[in-house]
Amino acid sequence: MELLQSTKNKTQQKYVKDFITSFGFIVLPLTENIHHRASIYIEEYTLASGLRSGHALVAATAVENNMILVSSNVKHFKAIEDPKLKIFRPS
Repeated sequence: MELLQSTKNKTQQKYVKDFITSFGFIVLPLTENIHHRASIYIEEYTLASGLRSGHALVAATAVENNMILVSSNVKHFKAIEDPKLKIFRPS
């Protein structure tokens, strides 16, 4: 969702979908547990850090699936203590 949200037209949307497919990424379902955890993150962190719902869902998905959250934009996730966060630095 986050990648598609940043697109500006249908061509970019197709590019993103092709990118996800070509690299074999798995799209994980939005479960009740992920929704619940994301809601808790919103309540705990939005007022203090400006956490947005998309980032809360990404973090909650990583935690609920015991995955490492990899991001180049650490500021969106640094307030949340739960996810294992790895900083991605494109060269």
